[in-house]
Amino acid sequence: MEYSEFNDDVDGLYRGDYAGLPIVSLRPPGAPMPPAGEAAWRVSVHVYNAKETFEEHFARFTETVDTTEVRALIVGGWAEAYEKDASGPIRLLTENAARLPALRSLFFAAMPQEECEISWIQQSDVTPLLESFPSLERLEVRGGTGLELRPVGHEHLRVLRFEAGGLPASVVRAVGMSELPALEYLEAWLGTSEYGGETTAADLENILSGERLPALRHLGLQNSEIQDEVAALVASAPVVARLESLAQSMGVLGDEGAEALLSGRPLTHLERLDLHHHYLTDAMVERLTSAFSGSGVQLDVSDQREPDGEWRYVAVAE
Repeated sequence: MEYSEFNDDVDGLYRGDYAGLPIVSLRPPGAPMPPAGEAAWRVSVHVYNAKETFEEHFARFTETVDTTEVRALIVGGWAEAYEKDASGPIRLLTENAARLPALRSLFFAAMPQEECEISWIQQSDVTPLLESFPSLERLEVRGGTGLELRPVGHEHLRVLRFEAGGLPASVVRAVGMSELPALEYLEAWLGTSEYGGETTAADLENILSGERLPALRHLGLQNSEIQDEVAALVASAPVVARLESLAQSMGVLGDEGAEALLSGRPLTHLERLDLHHHYLTDAMVERLTSAFSGSGVQLDVSDQREPDGEWRYVAVAE
């Protein structure tokens, strides 16, 4: 799984590609559409000005597209997603799982900022998505408010991403307690306590041991207001030795966290170390650059930030 396949743009997913396929929305009756298996289908209604319910839109999707061939699905907004939780859309997906036997990639709640701020999205228990789609290889979820996950076993999941301004600690713990033997890429935006992100060292223990994640090659614990503490935990984590890329980006990383990374387990085996959006001093940036010079590690220390007095801000919160 190539790191370059992902970005941290909280918006978008209306156009371009997803899972290597062009993103396509339903078109008016009679308009040409690509073969079902050659597109990433966006199923969405506007959060504020929906002209049909999500249920009606999803029914039209299943009636119009050969769902047995669909490989990638992007579920965007549902009407009043800032008030109505995600249980309805999740139930529709799981009830129709048999009609989507080829589904391998799913991005759930992919709403742009202008439609619904990430921390306004009312999530729900996403465990049924993994239970109902045992062949799923990629699951991405946006929004942490009301988000739930129970420990689960899944044989084929290779990519798991959570985008949140505040990721519940219970979700982090559930990931660490899940049996995910094929998981190669794990990314979690931990966020801030103001928006429900209250992850502690104990919550990360099972992820960082790597015992249930034997195939893990990329770990991103990002967008955190305790990024220095997270970096210190990662620096001594057993899982690091077999990673190919590591992300400690988008948060409030300072010199303390960078020092921990430099003095912890060796990182020169990595292909990429992503620290962008940070609060490092110029001197520490120079130390990092020097430390990884000639090692083959692609180091990203872009987007250097200045504190606002005593305040430091994560990249994505509200």
